[in-house]
Amino acid sequence: MFTGIVEATGEVLVRTETDDGLRLRIGCPFASELEGGQSVSVNGACLTVEESSAEGFSVFLAAETVSRTYLGELREGERVNLERAMPADGRFDGHVVQGHVDGVSEVRRIEGVGEDWRFSFSLPDDLANYVVEKGSVTVDGISLTVADLSKGEFTVAIIPTTYEETTLPGKEVGDPVHLEADVIAKYVERVSAPYLDRTR
Repeated sequence: MFTGIVEATGEVLVRTETDDGLRLRIGCPFASELEGGQSVSVNGACLTVEESSAEGFSVFLAAETVSRTYLGELREGERVNLERAMPADGRFDGHVVQGHVDGVSEVRRIEGVGEDWRFSFSLPDDLANYVVEKGSVTVDGISLTVADLSKGEFTVAIIPTTYEETTLPGKEVGDPVHLEADVIAKYVERVSAPYLDRTR
């Protein structure tokens, strides 16, 4: 499990396509602390460390992961948001993030507001029921609060710290981002569905 509080940004060092998927070598500040088998969120997608060194760590993306994310489009030199899985005794600062990408969205608008920023993203129809105003949403692994919500789109307010410590400064209108809806909303829908069906 993750919290959506980005620990560091890393750089794609090597990209290797294979018959079964894609392997990425990612440089990051905490690479020397990683061990094979550990989970790391890379732009919001939970990936398993194959091996690591002081320089970086390697992850393998199966065809399923490549098809459901935009990680397959990453090129060497691009930066990514990174977060290690939360330890059992860790501080919970964001919200419950599984690292399971629900869909790929795109940046619609970017606006500077004083020292802050406002980013608007497209909202796929199949995720609309899980995103609510003032609720939590994960964008490229970043835990954010929905400031405004309209049909097919939502907006978040970004404080300077979040902007500076993530990959957001490199985003442009039209760029893809990963979305993960609040898992609590999914469970509520699942549990309440039988009761809602009886009232129809």
